[in-house]
Amino acid sequence: MGSEGPKPVTINVTGFKKFQGVPENPTETIVNNLKSFVEKKGLPPGVTFGTCTVLEAAGDGALPMLFKVMESGISSDGSTCDAQVVWLHLGVNSGAHKFAIERQAVNEATFRCPDELGWRPQQLPIVPEDGKISRTRQIYTRRNVVSCLRPLNPVFDILVMPFLKTSFSTKAILEFLKKKGYDVTLSDDAGRFVCNYVYYHSLRLAEQRGSRSLFVHVPPFSRIDEETQMNFVASLLEAIASSC
Repeated sequence: MGSEGPKPVTINVTGFKKFQGVPENPTETIVNNLKSFVEKKGLPPGVTFGTCTVLEAAGDGALPMLFKVMESGISSDGSTCDAQVVWLHLGVNSGAHKFAIERQAVNEATFRCPDELGWRPQQLPIVPEDGKISRTRQIYTRRNVVSCLRPLNPVFDILVMPFLKTSFSTKAILEFLKKKGYDVTLSDDAGRFVCNYVYYHSLRLAEQRGSRSLFVHVPPFSRIDEETQMNFVASLLEAIASSC
């Protein structure tokens, strides 16, 4: 018996257009140039490059387009029907100085500013049937409070909300990228804006369709230059392929 080759993987990538406070989104540039960039470098064995799509930086009003894009990537042609389908979503964190691999998304939309279609939800569940945001009362202990200072009121409320986790081994992806020399970290907070909104829907659809999803935040080009970020994403595709 011959050894089996790498498991076939089809990777689809999305980024975002501009939004309030971010007139030039680096992920739009990355996604628009990624296909030609990785084809010049060469794809990892077994990897097929799927779609590259730049999404409107919007929540509810942009859902039909998001679902259309994701369904088209999952419903591939016969040549990739046996491949593991992956959705890699890229978003910008304008205050970041390093790359961040997001391990989860929460079922909450609280937009700090209106999205590009004018929607600004506050503490709304992204998918109501997955469970609503609730409050639970906690008694102060040293274990459940990060601060070393005892609060004036030993009884406090915390918000509890459903969340979905990526099926990828984010630790393995992190170590792969660190060995390549990139400044990257793991994160459990994708925010409550459009990035988290898209990631939650993507993780949910991935569960339903047997695909996989991952979200990575990148800094602005003013913090990490375009060439470095392009090479980072190319290495990220390698890391994903090795984790499938």
